[in-house]
Amino acid sequence: MKQIHHLCIQTPDYEASKQFYEALGFELVQESPDFHTRAFNSWLKLGDFYIELQTAKVDETLSPYSKHAAGPVHFALYVDDLEAEVQRLEDLGVTFLPKHGGNIYFVVDGHLSKLKAPEGTIIELRDTFLIK
Repeated sequence: MKQIHHLCIQTPDYEASKQFYEALGFELVQESPDFHTRAFNSWLKLGDFYIELQTAKVDETLSPYSKHAAGPVHFALYVDDLEAEVQRLEDLGVTFLPKHGGNIYFVVDGHLSKLKAPEGTIIELRDTFLIK
Protein backbone atom coordinates (compact mmCIF):
# COMPACT_ATOMS: atom_id res chain seq x y z
CA MET A 1 0.00 0.00 0.00
CA LYS A 2 1.20 3.48 -0.80
CA GLN A 3 -1.09 6.09 0.75
CA ILE A 4 -4.65 6.87 1.67
CA HIS A 5 -6.80 7.60 -1.38
CA HIS A 6 -10.11 8.94 -0.09
CA LEU A 7 -12.58 9.19 2.73
CA CYS A 8 -16.26 8.54 1.95
CA ILE A 9 -18.73 10.77 3.79
CA GLN A 10 -22.50 10.34 3.60
CA THR A 11 -24.72 13.35 4.16
CA PRO A 12 -28.44 14.04 4.49
CA ASP A 13 -27.86 17.64 3.26
CA TYR A 14 -25.74 17.35 0.14
CA GLU A 15 -25.60 21.06 -0.78
CA ALA A 16 -24.66 22.19 2.74
CA SER A 17 -21.90 19.57 3.00
CA LYS A 18 -20.57 20.30 -0.50
CA GLN A 19 -20.41 24.04 0.23
CA PHE A 20 -18.71 23.35 3.57
CA TYR A 21 -15.91 21.26 2.03
CA GLU A 22 -15.47 23.80 -0.77
CA ALA A 23 -15.07 26.49 1.93
CA LEU A 24 -12.29 24.36 3.44
CA GLY A 25 -10.49 24.51 0.08
CA PHE A 26 -11.62 21.25 -1.51
CA GLU A 27 -12.24 21.41 -5.25
CA LEU A 28 -15.27 19.65 -6.73
CA VAL A 29 -13.80 17.42 -9.45
CA GLN A 30 -16.78 15.20 -10.27
CA GLU A 31 -20.48 15.34 -9.47
CA SER A 32 -22.76 12.46 -10.43
CA PRO A 33 -26.50 12.84 -9.91
CA ASP A 34 -28.66 9.69 -9.71
CA PHE A 35 -25.66 7.51 -8.90
CA HIS A 36 -26.54 3.88 -8.01
CA THR A 37 -29.81 4.87 -6.28
CA ARG A 38 -28.21 7.89 -4.58
CA ALA A 39 -29.31 11.43 -5.36
CA PHE A 40 -25.64 12.47 -5.61
CA ASN A 41 -22.14 11.02 -5.47
CA SER A 42 -19.30 13.51 -5.80
CA TRP A 43 -15.55 13.70 -5.55
CA LEU A 44 -13.78 16.64 -3.89
CA LYS A 45 -10.00 17.05 -3.88
CA LEU A 46 -7.51 18.82 -1.62
CA GLY A 47 -3.91 18.21 -2.66
CA ASP A 48 -3.65 14.44 -3.16
CA PHE A 49 -6.54 13.69 -0.79
CA TYR A 50 -10.10 13.02 -1.94
CA ILE A 51 -13.47 13.01 -0.23
CA GLU A 52 -16.24 10.98 -1.81
CA LEU A 53 -19.39 12.83 -0.75
CA GLN A 54 -22.66 11.00 -1.20
CA THR A 55 -26.27 11.00 -0.18
CA ALA A 56 -28.00 7.94 1.25
CA LYS A 57 -29.48 5.40 -1.12
CA VAL A 58 -33.18 5.65 -1.87
CA ASP A 59 -35.26 4.41 1.10
CA GLU A 60 -32.27 4.62 3.49
CA THR A 61 -32.06 6.94 6.48
CA LEU A 62 -28.67 8.00 7.76
CA SER A 63 -27.98 7.77 11.48
CA PRO A 64 -26.58 10.89 13.14
CA TYR A 65 -22.86 11.03 13.88
CA SER A 66 -21.78 10.08 17.38
CA LYS A 67 -18.32 10.52 18.89
CA HIS A 68 -19.03 7.27 20.74
CA ALA A 69 -19.46 5.21 17.55
CA ALA A 70 -16.83 2.72 16.45
CA GLY A 71 -14.75 3.71 13.44
CA PRO A 72 -13.31 7.10 12.44
CA VAL A 73 -13.74 9.87 15.00
CA HIS A 74 -12.27 12.77 13.02
CA PHE A 75 -9.78 13.62 10.30
CA ALA A 76 -7.20 16.40 10.39
CA LEU A 77 -5.99 18.99 7.92
CA TYR A 78 -2.69 20.86 8.17
CA VAL A 79 -2.86 24.65 7.76
CA ASP A 80 -0.04 27.21 7.53
CA ASP A 81 -1.80 29.96 9.51
CA LEU A 82 -4.29 28.51 11.98
CA GLU A 83 -5.47 31.87 13.35
CA ALA A 84 -6.23 33.25 9.87
CA GLU A 85 -7.98 30.05 8.79
CA VAL A 86 -10.12 29.92 11.94
CA GLN A 87 -11.07 33.59 11.50
CA ARG A 88 -12.00 33.00 7.84
CA LEU A 89 -14.18 30.01 8.75
CA GLU A 90 -15.76 31.84 11.71
CA ASP A 91 -16.70 34.63 9.28
CA LEU A 92 -18.39 32.01 7.07
CA GLY A 93 -20.44 30.76 10.04
CA VAL A 94 -18.75 27.35 10.37
CA THR A 95 -19.60 25.48 13.59
CA PHE A 96 -16.60 25.07 15.88
CA LEU A 97 -16.16 22.79 18.88
CA PRO A 98 -14.52 25.11 21.42
CA LYS A 99 -12.28 23.81 24.17
CA HIS A 100 -10.89 25.68 27.16
CA GLY A 101 -13.06 28.67 26.18
CA GLY A 102 -11.78 29.14 22.64
CA ASN A 103 -11.76 27.83 19.10
CA ILE A 104 -7.95 27.47 19.09
CA TYR A 105 -6.13 25.58 21.80
CA PHE A 106 -2.62 24.40 22.60
CA VAL A 107 -1.43 20.84 22.10
CA VAL A 108 2.13 19.53 22.39
CA ASP A 109 4.30 21.64 20.06
CA GLY A 110 1.39 23.34 18.31
CA HIS A 111 -2.21 24.45 18.22
CA LEU A 112 -5.40 22.98 16.85
CA SER A 113 -9.04 23.74 16.28
CA LYS A 114 -11.99 21.43 15.75
CA LEU A 115 -15.02 22.10 13.61
CA LYS A 116 -18.14 20.22 12.67
CA ALA A 117 -19.35 19.68 9.11
CA PRO A 118 -23.08 19.92 8.34
CA GLU A 119 -23.41 16.11 8.28
CA GLY A 120 -21.58 15.82 11.62
CA THR A 121 -18.03 14.91 10.57
CA ILE A 122 -15.45 16.34 12.96
CA ILE A 123 -12.47 18.00 11.27
CA GLU A 124 -9.35 19.02 13.13
CA LEU A 125 -7.18 21.87 11.84
CA ARG A 126 -3.54 21.71 12.98
CA ASP A 127 -0.58 24.04 12.58
CA THR A 128 2.06 21.32 12.96
CA PHE A 129 2.85 17.92 11.47
CA LEU A 130 4.55 16.75 14.67
CA ILE A 131 3.10 13.73 16.42
CA LYS A 132 4.29 13.13 19.97
